[in-house]
Amino acid sequence: MFVEEFKRSGGTWIMKPIGRAQGAGIFLFNKLSQISDWRRTNTWRPDDEEAPETYLAQRYVDAPYLIGGKKFDLRIYVLVTSYSPLRIQLYRSGFARFTSTRYSTKKEDISNSYIHLTNVAVQKHAPGFDVNKGMKWSIRDLRLFMAARHGQEASNELFHNIQNLIIRSLLAVQPSMIMDKHAFELYGYDVLIDQELKPWLIEVNASPSLSASDKGDWSLKCAMLEDLLDVVDIEQKRESGKLDLHMGGYDLIWDGGPVLRFDKPTSLPTMLGAYNDRDATQLRSEKDEAWAKEAKSSS
Repeated sequence: MFVEEFKRSGGTWIMKPIGRAQGAGIFLFNKLSQISDWRRTNTWRPDDEEAPETYLAQRYVDAPYLIGGKKFDLRIYVLVTSYSPLRIQLYRSGFARFTSTRYSTKKEDISNSYIHLTNVAVQKHAPGFDVNKGMKWSIRDLRLFMAARHGQEASNELFHNIQNLIIRSLLAVQPSMIMDKHAFELYGYDVLIDQELKPWLIEVNASPSLSASDKGDWSLKCAMLEDLLDVVDIEQKRESGKLDLHMGGYDLIWDGGPVLRFDKPTSLPTMLGAYNDRDATQLRSEKDEAWAKEAKSSS
C-alpha cells in the first residue's frame, strides 16, 4: 500500500523507528531507492539473526510555519485519568522546539537533521549550537506571537484546533484501551503547524522525556509533575467524586463529553497557552542550583 501511495503522490516522506526516542534513527527520503540503500546498511538481517527493527513511514509536512526562517514543533502534555469514561486534562504550559538551522527543501539538504528535526538531543550537536541562547519558546509566548502577527481570532482558532486534535486522537483509540481504575497516563503530544495555520499531529509519546535542557525546562516539568500528583490525588485528599475544572496548570477538557467551562461567550476557546501561575512560582532555590551544578560536573 505504501509503495502504491508513494508512486501515486511522490513527495518527501519521513521514516521513524517505533522503538527509539529523541530523534534517533529518523531520516527523510524522496526516492524508493533510498529506502533500499538504508535497509541494506541498517536493519535488514539474515533470518537466523535478530528480527529487523520496525519503522513507521509518514508523509513529511514540507511547508511548515517558520519563525525566523526556522522550523519548530510543539510539545504538549496531556493527562488521561480514565478511558471509561474518557477523561482528559490538558496542561496549559508547554514549549515550542526550534531547529538551529534555517529551513530548506533543497535536495542536498534532505539528509540534514539539523534542518528537519527539532529534538534537543539532535540539535545540541549542531555546529555553533549555544545552550545559553536556547532553542525553545513557551507555548504562551508562541500564542502571543501568533495573536500579534495574525490576529486574536486566527490565534484562538489555531489553538482550539490543536485541542480538538488531541481530543479526537484519544477518542479514536478509546475503544481499544484498557486502563486500571487506579492508573493514569501522561502523554507528550508533538504537533506541527503548517503555513496555513493548520495543526498536524506528528506523534504521541507514551513516555515523554522529563529530563531538563535548561532552567525554564526544569521549572516547567517540575511544576507539571507536581500538579499531576495533585490531579491524580494518590493520597485521596479531595472529596470523593469531586473533580475541579482547573487544578494547578491542568484544565479538564473532556469528561465523557465536552466540558462547558464558561457560562458566557468568550474569545478564549481553549486554555492551552493561557497564563499559568505555576510558571512564576516554580523557581529553583539556591540549594537546587548547587545540586544541579554538582550533578552536571559529575556526569
